[in-house]
Amino acid sequence: MDIKVKNDSVIAMNNIVMNFGNTEALKGVSFHIDHQRIFGLLGPSGAGKTTIIKILTGQLKPTSGDAFVNGMNSESLDDVTYSTMGLVLDTTGLYDRLSCWQNLSIYADIYNVDKNLISKALEEVGLLEARNKPVSKLSKGMKQRLSIARATLHNPNILFLDEPTTGLDPVTMNQIHDNILKLRDNGTTIFLTTHNMEEAYKLCDIVALLNEGVIVEMDEPKRLCRKYNDKNEIEIILKDGSRKILCNSPDCAEEIREFFSKDEVESIHSSEPNLETVFIHLTGRGLL
Repeated sequence: MDIKVKNDSVIAMNNIVMNFGNTEALKGVSFHIDHQRIFGLLGPSGAGKTTIIKILTGQLKPTSGDAFVNGMNSESLDDVTYSTMGLVLDTTGLYDRLSCWQNLSIYADIYNVDKNLISKALEEVGLLEARNKPVSKLSKGMKQRLSIARATLHNPNILFLDEPTTGLDPVTMNQIHDNILKLRDNGTTIFLTTHNMEEAYKLCDIVALLNEGVIVEMDEPKRLCRKYNDKNEIEIILKDGSRKILCNSPDCAEEIREFFSKDEVESIHSSEPNLETVFIHLTGRGLL
């Protein structure tokens, strides 16, 4: 799809191609992310999501095209630019034998951060009481929250999150979601990769659907779901347990009004698809 890239964006990719030998992993990817937005890159495993993060963070050089972070080309990021970034990748990078506090203390030294801020960072992710516990004794969810605390200890204005909630229980997942939203509200621009369409719908201001190295669609989650609402129907659940499927148009207004006037309606739902349904519609494949 044709995407116009803004030069003043916090993060931008312009026609990025990435080849690994004879395999074309990315096929002309373009997008931009504005300040204090959560951008979700949604796609199945192997679609190219992690490759995009590695290009943006200077770990990979694209075959062609340009990528920018805070206005600087990702191929020549300097220490100042790196100091504005936080990363939570598929490997935690935590030291198992050290405590939560000790792990953050190491990164405080690296980023020249006041160590008095460590307790606050642990409290933000619900780990203050576990400050002295070795990482080896933490659950997977606790490790992931500690990774977020480490990545945000230096108050970055850009945060990269590569599938941060994969394999976590719903309670821990919601805790991490709350942390992500709070970071956005406090001014951080967040780049999130996920194959969890519910997570993307809940968190993201903008989502891009990536399939086989190509962005097939990009927009606000709600707008995307409305755009591909081919059925355009309303489902009414009546108090007697029956279901009524009606057209979402003025032609059915009187029938809908009648159900409400008789106090027969238990609930009413529109027919917008979810993001996974939209993805399957566009690509013919699921997200896992």
